[in-house]
Amino acid sequence: MNILILEDEEPAVERLQKLVREVDPTATITKVLGTINSALDYFATAKQPDLILSDIQLADGLSFEIFKNVQFSCPVIFTTAYNQYALDAFKANGIDYLLKPIKKEELENALNKYKKLFEKKFDATALTVDYETILKAINGERKSYQKRIIVRFADIIKAVETDDVAYFFTHEKIDYLRTFSGLNYGIDFHLDELEEILNPEKFFRINRQFIINVKAIDKMFSVSKSRVKLTLTPNCEHETIVSTERSPEFKKWLAGK
Repeated sequence: MNILILEDEEPAVERLQKLVREVDPTATITKVLGTINSALDYFATAKQPDLILSDIQLADGLSFEIFKNVQFSCPVIFTTAYNQYALDAFKANGIDYLLKPIKKEELENALNKYKKLFEKKFDATALTVDYETILKAINGERKSYQKRIIVRFADIIKAVETDDVAYFFTHEKIDYLRTFSGLNYGIDFHLDELEEILNPEKFFRINRQFIINVKAIDKMFSVSKSRVKLTLTPNCEHETIVSTERSPEFKKWLAGK
């Protein structure tokens, strides 16, 4: 099975590739594209895959523009962070979807569904998709982000407001959050999952170990052409440097773009 991924966020691509390999080691990811324009150029000459895994929001707009302009003969499974109201529109049109953060079991179920359809010689061109209905449902719903993180210490369970979190970090394979008051709590979320559910206007993943709140940045220092070192509040005993590959997006994020 050849799979093409339409996704513009590198951490989401890495997670999806990892899950696909775990669920079906025989599957081949033939291409990863992050924009509408690159996808349209690609499909103008390339052979279509067996299956497409597509995020809704790409770097230059909604991926529906691709599907409205290219006649596909393969099924599409959308990945989305939009809520249930929008997802009802997908169900009505017979499109499968994965709700972010994507869970391994749900991806496995979606791929099994695809395989069953494929074995029956499913004709994707016969599927009528009302993209306008889907867009109306999506535009009518504002995306919501995680407001609180449940933490445990000893026998106590506590809800920490995400606005009170200065940063999330991983240390020795354990994930933590640190509040602006300087308290540390172990959490059940992985950083990959947090990246999908935190408000991207407030939080940014600077590297594999850290997701920071913009209000936690005290000072910034240039350590190379593309790398930036941060001093955080409250103080962090671990080095906090924006990775080379994330630096361009980090600068856009700081500017509020």
